[in-house]
Amino acid sequence: MVQLAQEGAENPLIPPIPELVIGLIAFVIVFGFLAKKLLPNINKVLEERREAIEGGIEKADAAKTEAESVLEQYKAQLAEARHEAARLRQEATEQGTAIIQEMKAEGQRQREEIIAAGHAQIEADRKAAAAALRQDVGKLATDLAGKLVGESLEDHARQSRTIDRFLDELEAKAEVSR
Repeated sequence: MVQLAQEGAENPLIPPIPELVIGLIAFVIVFGFLAKKLLPNINKVLEERREAIEGGIEKADAAKTEAESVLEQYKAQLAEARHEAARLRQEATEQGTAIIQEMKAEGQRQREEIIAAGHAQIEADRKAAAAALRQDVGKLATDLAGKLVGESLEDHARQSRTIDRFLDELEAKAEVSR
């Protein structure tokens, strides 16, 4: 080793100075070229990618916000539709109740009319029966009185007065006994 050092041998780890200078100049030229041409393109592509990603995130946020807005509108419309349906059901129920009440009232009115007509018919029939009975009783009484007396009681005015007086007495006795 000592012998190699004395002969002026070169160290393999340290390159010669001219090669070192040429390598350094070549490195600076290549680095300068890369810095001037390649680095701006790389930065431009990276910036575009970053903007695309951020734009995508912003678009996704905007789409999410819009979707939430549409969902809220849909929920509001659905709630409004449900409210409207409930209101219509309530209104239909009220109308049904009103119609039922009207029908009941109409039925009650018709029932009262039928009952009143029936009472009027019964009263008219009773009066007709009473008049017919009065006439028949009067005729029978006149015939019976004529047979008892032995002569005919054909005088209609006297006959009517006698019959009416007799029937009035019977009615007075009947009312007193009630």
